[in-house]
Amino acid sequence: MITRTRLAAGACALLAALTAGTAFPAGAAAGEPTGEDAPKVNLVLDVSGSMRARDIDGQSRMAAAKQAFNEVLDATPEEVELGIRTLGADYPGDDRKTGCKDTAQLYPVGPLDRTEAKTAVATLTPTGWTPIGPALLKAADDLDGGTGSKRIVLISDGEDTCAPLDPCEVAREIAAKGIGLTIDTLGLVPNSKMRQQLSCIAEATGGTYTSVEHTDELTDKVNQLVDRAADPVVTPVPTEGAGRCAQAPTLKSGLYTDRAEFGQQRWYRVDVEPGQELRASVSVGADRAVTPSYGVLLRAVTVPGREIVRGEAAGNGRTDVISAGLRYPKAESDEASTEGVCLQVTHSFSAASGVKTTPGLPLELTVDVVDGPSESDDVASFGLGRGWWLLGALILTGFLAGLIWGWVSRWRVAVWRTN
Repeated sequence: MITRTRLAAGACALLAALTAGTAFPAGAAAGEPTGEDAPKVNLVLDVSGSMRARDIDGQSRMAAAKQAFNEVLDATPEEVELGIRTLGADYPGDDRKTGCKDTAQLYPVGPLDRTEAKTAVATLTPTGWTPIGPALLKAADDLDGGTGSKRIVLISDGEDTCAPLDPCEVAREIAAKGIGLTIDTLGLVPNSKMRQQLSCIAEATGGTYTSVEHTDELTDKVNQLVDRAADPVVTPVPTEGAGRCAQAPTLKSGLYTDRAEFGQQRWYRVDVEPGQELRASVSVGADRAVTPSYGVLLRAVTVPGREIVRGEAAGNGRTDVISAGLRYPKAESDEASTEGVCLQVTHSFSAASGVKTTPGLPLELTVDVVDGPSESDDVASFGLGRGWWLLGALILTGFLAGLIWGWVSRWRVAVWRTN
């Protein structure tokens, strides 16, 4: 999901503008939170040998992590199902192949028994390798199933030691599955290489990265992330756009997620009744290195291919999310009963040298079909909607203020000349 994820301020503002004053129809629309399943959090803790270092508030990194975990377990909301997975906790040897399989579920994801979970954490001793990629794959499997929110919180003090299984690529593959899983990362006493890798993992799934150098910072941040999992969220519904309008899937009002390859068109279809208005927006995120100067185009066309309306936006490398939107009101007087409107999404991102092009870039599409405006001036009014009267009042006020100020100025000059 791009809830950037990292759903940048520009994308949020666009979605708010497109959907202000409206709501999805009664019932659970696509992507609407249903609250059927409990939120799930899987805490993934690095227990590699480097966690012995004593550089966090005078104690070892492992001791700081244990202290933070105990406080987090005490504060975990009752409705959250929590699990704990380790990496590098069991194998102390030098065999790379064995060390890169060293990940285990210390406490299964489910209703929390605080005493049992604390006892399990107390047994941990810094031991082996740092297989972040394999641990993320297993952690995602631990959260498989259900419709509630899913979150992995990865806590590590170093970069992965099990290449070529790149943790960034693993995170992108997890995001491409469309299971609504977010990965947040925390770096203990970070260096630049570790910061880059953990940031990449988080960005791929719309999560956050935080550097931590004190025990209280670690406790506060993990608590925030666990609490966030309990908040109602809108999980985008996975869909797969077609290469042509005629083959496009039909979407209803809701939030959808897809992947768009570089140079690829994605087509979706929406049915619009007379008197209804289609509002759509799209956000495309760059979850890997791309070249500067890019754009995104969202077009609404008829099934035969006539363009109705379009929205487009461009970027220059200063942001990794770009959004565009459009509105299409269908008049009541139209003879056709239901019109199939095809939405075309294209982007002009290009991969930097040596960057993998698959899976495609994450795409989020918002579709909202609502009752159309009741009056013609809601549609036009020079693009101002019902705000035209406010602009008129401001113009009239300014005109009257200018007249009064001019009269007062002339009077003062006349008095000055007389005196």
